[in-house]
Order: sequence, then structure tokens, then C-alpha cells
Amino acid sequence: MATGWQLDEKLLHNKVPEMNDTPESNADHKISIEVAYALPDQQKIIQLDVPPGTTAREAVRLSRIVDSFPDIDIDNATMGVFSQVLGSKGLPGPDEYRLLARDRVEIYRPLLVDPKEVRKQRAAKARQARAEKKQGGTT
Repeated sequence: MATGWQLDEKLLHNKVPEMNDTPESNADHKISIEVAYALPDQQKIIQLDVPPGTTAREAVRLSRIVDSFPDIDIDNATMGVFSQVLGSKGLPGPDEYRLLARDRVEIYRPLLVDPKEVRKQRAAKARQARAEKKQGGTT
């Protein structure tokens, strides 16, 4: 029979425990996770227990967070686990990533403005202000 430590090690390696790995059936075994979403003026973290093997996207659906934030497009939303974007840097996507105990699934809002464009605009404004100051000081 596997000990709790062996079960945790399997979860850490993103593997679903097999039936004979736990004394109780997998239907009874759950892992605790969180689903998080934030707006500039409001945030919500939902704690829930899900079966081992639940994917990030499935957990978001199970959390019913769209009841609080109906604008979330679950099927197309970018998601991450502890600030690591799923589907990038070699991580599985939200439909493939199997949650581990104590994972926090984060739903990211799309960017409204390209950060590079904002920096360009700020730099252009600063150049213009310096040029106007220089012209104003020589007259």
C-alpha cells in the first residue's frame, strides 16, 4: 500500500494516482485547488476540491466563477498556475495540464493596450516635452 508521501510525489509529477495507490477509491479522493480571477477593482478566489486528473480548464468550469464574472470566455481565456502561463515555455495548455494539490488556476484578462506601444508613446511625449523646454529656454 502506498503512503501519503508516495501519493504526493505522484501528484507533484503531474500524474494521476491509480486505484491501487490509495486506500480509498479515486471517486472519494479529492485534491484542493483554487481558481482566481481579478479585475482592477474586484477579485475572487474560489477554493474547491476536484478529482485527481482534473485539468485547469475543467476546474475553472467547476468553480462556476463565470457566475460572478460573466465576461470570462472560458474556452478562449489564457490561464496559468502560480504566474506560469499554461501553453507556454513547455507547459501543457489548460486542456492538458492536470492540476496538483494546492494549485491555483489564474484566469488572465486580455491586454487592452500593447505595453510596447504605451512605452513608445510615453517616450515620444517625453522627447516632445524636452524639445519644447529647450526651445522655450533659448528665446
